[in-house]
Amino acid sequence: MLKKVLAVCLSGYSALAMAGFDVVALGVNGGISDGNLTSYLIRSDGQTQYVALDAGSLLPGIAKGLEKGSFPQVTPQLAAPYTPQGYVFRQLIGGYFISHAHLDHLAGLVLAAPEDNKKTLYASSDTVLTLRNHYFNWKVWPNFTDSGNGARLGTYRLQPVREQQRFTFGTTGLSGVLYPLSHDRYPSSMVLLSDRSGAFAYFGDTGPDAVEQSRHLDTVWRALGPLIQQKKLKGMIIETSYPNGVADNQLYGHLTPDWLLKELHNLQKYSGGDGSLQDLPVVISHVKPSIRQGDDVRTTIKRQLDQGNDLGVKFIMMEQGDRQTF
Repeated sequence: MLKKVLAVCLSGYSALAMAGFDVVALGVNGGISDGNLTSYLIRSDGQTQYVALDAGSLLPGIAKGLEKGSFPQVTPQLAAPYTPQGYVFRQLIGGYFISHAHLDHLAGLVLAAPEDNKKTLYASSDTVLTLRNHYFNWKVWPNFTDSGNGARLGTYRLQPVREQQRFTFGTTGLSGVLYPLSHDRYPSSMVLLSDRSGAFAYFGDTGPDAVEQSRHLDTVWRALGPLIQQKKLKGMIIETSYPNGVADNQLYGHLTPDWLLKELHNLQKYSGGDGSLQDLPVVISHVKPSIRQGDDVRTTIKRQLDQGNDLGVKFIMMEQGDRQTF
């Protein structure tokens, strides 16, 4: 009996991993479908407010989450005078992290801004500059921020964050560290969120280091490796936009199952070697839907990941509105 208990305690990533984060998928696709674009809510256990990780789709995803029971704490009585959807949007999102300024990662934020209340938007300085100059500029959309051209309506405080320096997400109980990524040579970013119990990694769009001629992912893996060894990394959300077979010169800063698996093998080197990633939850995001008959890209990508998975990681495909604890 003692041997069995010892084996359980020593095998697999999940042995010491206690649930520490509550995640709701508001949007899981990487384009085309404008009601289901990349956005996730995350909060620490015991906290009320979420951080929105990108904001491609907000209100449609909240509606789907309510339909699926992913916000059990929200009732019409609690939400009044707002609808449950409006209450989640206005009161339960405590701030936003925008990984980069491509439209499929912030369209929901821009469109819903007129009904939001005052919040801070955290992003790299490059992303903040793009938001200020090219979105909230009274040409594309009114300026709902606290900086930039024309009248400043001040709904959003644009907060640039420095690379690899810790910052706090307001009163959510979460802190973050931003790491740069390369997305077809365009700046993107990953945020490593932390609370008292552990950490969770969220990746914006990224290509593999070998294709991007970058070391950004290698730097990230070096940072995550010790957290995995200490059983503190509860999981990650990372893109796999295309199935295998797409040529490297047509990836445009994205990953395929083969490339993600190669990158995760690099992470394994920094995490303690063979077996160190066993049962690590890896949520696959930003799958690009196909408009060709018979193409089920999500199913194909999941199958290819599972077939090549000699690392023992736990690949997860969340659907819009799904809730999961990590």
